[in-house]
Amino acid sequence: MARDWEQIQRTYQICTRCVMDTTDPEIAFDHDGICNHCTEVETRFKPRWFPDERGVGLLGQMIEEVRANGKGKRYDSIIGLSGGVDSAYLAVKVAEWGLRPLAVHVDAGWNSEIAVKNIDQIVTRVGLDLHTHVVDWDEMRDVQLAFMRSNVANLDVPQDHAFFAALYNYASANDIRYVISGSNYATESILPVSWGYDAMDARHLRTIHERFGTIPLKTFPVVDFLKYHYTYPKKMTVLRPLNLMPYRKDDAIAYLEKNYGFRYYGGKHYESRWTRFYEGYFLPAKFGYDKRKAHLSSMIVAGEITRDQALKELEKALYTDNELQEDKAFVAKKLGITVAELDDLVVQPRRYYWDYPNNEARARRFHALHASLQRVVGRF
Repeated sequence: MARDWEQIQRTYQICTRCVMDTTDPEIAFDHDGICNHCTEVETRFKPRWFPDERGVGLLGQMIEEVRANGKGKRYDSIIGLSGGVDSAYLAVKVAEWGLRPLAVHVDAGWNSEIAVKNIDQIVTRVGLDLHTHVVDWDEMRDVQLAFMRSNVANLDVPQDHAFFAALYNYASANDIRYVISGSNYATESILPVSWGYDAMDARHLRTIHERFGTIPLKTFPVVDFLKYHYTYPKKMTVLRPLNLMPYRKDDAIAYLEKNYGFRYYGGKHYESRWTRFYEGYFLPAKFGYDKRKAHLSSMIVAGEITRDQALKELEKALYTDNELQEDKAFVAKKLGITVAELDDLVVQPRRYYWDYPNNEARARRFHALHASLQRVVGRF
């Protein structure tokens, strides 16, 4: 059902527990001023989040299952490496557990030099085999420009879809059952639906590209709805070990820097030049969304930082003027447009994902069914 958020008028309010506020048009508060995101973490995520003794047991079961299923195979699992903290730390832990994953990096053309070096340091020092999938740049560029011209919020859909599709397709082609993901509740439990949209909706991606793109997609990695939601779960299992252990981002960074030559890049997902521009400038400038609020709020409910610490972090500028001008020039040149054209795309009227055909309703039905099945069988 279409929702015209442009017509919503409300008094500014911020959660009394986290730092989410009414820049999320769908946020709601209880009588104590606590937002629905905090409540959802308690009711939906924490029953499946075990950074305690129970997690130790479940993690042990997970490791043994992967190890047993991988006997006789070159690799017992596959893990994506972006050059970021979560995936780098997980790769190190997986090696410490004695598993034999194939590391896969998907190069969508936006890696920072720091990210590339981080990946090299991790795979070299841990001793992992690395497969790099390079997305055709002309196609990547065309899809990203199509999303910019569509004026939707989630410009990371093309990059995120390519990452996951390439990883899953490679796992399927090589009969690797277990995909080990760095996704975790400690840093990602809160993210408003209103600030973006599911990157794995191939119908949404294709529709926007067909309407605003200029070239056909011949090799761009895509996973269709039926394959992603029905076929893949039968062939493979996505495991999220970080939800079964105490995971603190600052501790992970310190550990990686001390032992593996890792360098931090300054913000969540900022290992990509594109994502730094998109989250640090495009979203705040066009939609008023500051994704730091979601990331920091996730860390608050995880007990990693205090609300006061998060508020102080939000006082910091997303960009200095010089850095912003440099990144705008870099992004415009990379996309093959002028800075003036880039600026014009930022000020075009906003649109939302439901303005374009998508599989949201089907995905919600599937996720509801999948969640009920997970509770029945007690999967980690």
